[in-house]
Amino acid sequence: MQGPRDTSSSKVREKLNHPVIDTDGHMLEFLPALLDYVKQVAGASIAQRVEEAMYQSGRGRWHDRTPEDRRKWRASRPPFWAIAAKNNMDRAAAMLPRLLRERLDSLGIDFGIIYPTTGFILPEILQEKEIRLAACRAQNIMVAEMFAGCEDRLTPAATIPCHTPEEAIAELNHCVTQLSLKVAMITNLVRRPVEALADREPEITSQAVWADVLALDSAYDYDPLWAKCAELKVAVTAHSQSQGFGFRRSHTNYMYNQTGHFADAAHAFAKALFFGGVTARFPNLNFAFLECGVAWGCTLYTDLMERWKKRNGTAIDNYNPAHLDMAFLGEMFERYGTPTFAKYVKGDGIGGRQLIGLKPESSHGEFGDSSPVDEFMAAQIKSVQDLYDRYVPNFYFGCEADDPLTPVAFRKDWFPLKARFNAMLGSDIGHWDVTDMTTVLGEAYELVTDGLISEKDFEDFTFTNAIKLHAGMNPDFFKGTVVEDSVDAVLRNESVKNTV
Repeated sequence: MQGPRDTSSSKVREKLNHPVIDTDGHMLEFLPALLDYVKQVAGASIAQRVEEAMYQSGRGRWHDRTPEDRRKWRASRPPFWAIAAKNNMDRAAAMLPRLLRERLDSLGIDFGIIYPTTGFILPEILQEKEIRLAACRAQNIMVAEMFAGCEDRLTPAATIPCHTPEEAIAELNHCVTQLSLKVAMITNLVRRPVEALADREPEITSQAVWADVLALDSAYDYDPLWAKCAELKVAVTAHSQSQGFGFRRSHTNYMYNQTGHFADAAHAFAKALFFGGVTARFPNLNFAFLECGVAWGCTLYTDLMERWKKRNGTAIDNYNPAHLDMAFLGEMFERYGTPTFAKYVKGDGIGGRQLIGLKPESSHGEFGDSSPVDEFMAAQIKSVQDLYDRYVPNFYFGCEADDPLTPVAFRKDWFPLKARFNAMLGSDIGHWDVTDMTTVLGEAYELVTDGLISEKDFEDFTFTNAIKLHAGMNPDFFKGTVVEDSVDAVLRNESVKNTV
C-alpha cells in the first residue's frame, strides 16, 4: 500500500536539493509481541514479571489509587491518550516498520532513525537487574528483526540500560556486534535510592531517589562506557524523561509534569558531561539530546561562558574571604551601622566567622575553606575558546517541527565566539505531538517561508547535522541507504569535514 504522495511534506521535499533525515521518529511496540521476545530470552516467569512491573509503573502507581491516595503520595500523573487513535493509518505505520517505510515519500523523509516508546521506559521502571536486562535484550532483538529489510530507509535505536557501566557496555556491544544496530539510546538519568534511607520500608525507599546523571557525582565511573561508544563508533543519544522529579509531581495534571521535562533532563546531562570533563577526555565523541529543542542548549552555553568568566580558577580568588579587611569593615559598621551592627565591632574590627555564615565555635579555619576552587578544572577550561571547544562541537539537539525557537540555533551573531548550534529535525512521529505524519516536514519548512532561517540553515537542520552526528562517528553509518551518495558528497566537502 503506497501512501498519498501529494502532501504538504512531499511538496516541500520535491523542491529541496538535498535529502531529509529524521533523527527522532518513534515506533509503538505491540506489548504481547515484546513479551513473547522476553519469553524467548529469559522464560515465561521473567516475562510475567516484566508485564507486572510495566503495569505497576503506569496504572498501579496512579490509576489504581484513589484521588486521596494520589494526593498523599504525590503520585505523578502519567501520560494518557498519548498516541494516535483517530488517525489509524499513522497508528499502524508507527507499529509496523515496513508500512512506515512505504509511507516515507508522503512524509517527505528519505531516511529515518526510529526510537522506541516502551523501550524508552524499560530501564527506568525495571529496577530489578534480572528483568531489566532481559527486557532490554528482548526489545533490541525485536526491533532488529522488525526493521530487517528496511535498512535502506529506516534504522532503529537500541535500548541501552545504564544502571551500571558494565551492563551498558554488555548490551551496547551485543547490539552493535551481534544485532548490527547503529544507534544507541542510553538512559542518561538513573533513579537510585538514597543510601541513607535504603533500609526503610520499600514504599518509602521508592520515593526517596536521586538522579544519577552518569558524568558527575555518579555512583559509578562511566568513562569505560564512553570509551566503548568511541571504540564502536556510536554516538551517544540521550532520550530520558524527568517527570516525577522535583516540581514535576502534579497528581492531577499530566501536561504540568510533561511540559519541558525532556529539556530539563537534557540540561542536567549536558552540564554533567561538561563539568565532569567527559567532553574534554573524549573530544571526538558526539552526544545528542532528543525531543528537547535547542533553546535551552543555547542558554546553557552562555550561562557557562559568563560563569567561567566570574568563577574560573583565577577569578574565583575575588571571592576568597581571606581578603576581607576586618578592621575596615569594623570601621564601616561603627560609622554607618545601627547599634545592632555596631555592637559586633571589636578592637580589631569584626569577627570573620559570622560574617561568612560560620558559627563562632565552628571547627573551620578563620574564614572556612579559603583554598581556591576551580570547578571548571575537569573540563580543562583555560580560555573562552576551550569552553566553546568542549561544548559546541560535541552536542546535538533534537527539535520538533513545531518548535518556534529552533531558529535561535542559527543566530551565531547572538552568541560568544559566533557559536552555531547543531539543531536537527526530530519528527516525533508515533507520539501525540504529531497528529498527521504527512504534515511534519511541511510544518518545519515554515521556518524558511516565514523568513526565520535560510535554505542553507534548513539543509543543516534536516540533513547535514544528522550526518555530522552519526557519520562523524562512523563514516559508514549511511552506507547501503538511499542517502549514501548525498552523504558521501557532504563528507567530501572540506568545510563540513573540518566540523566532523
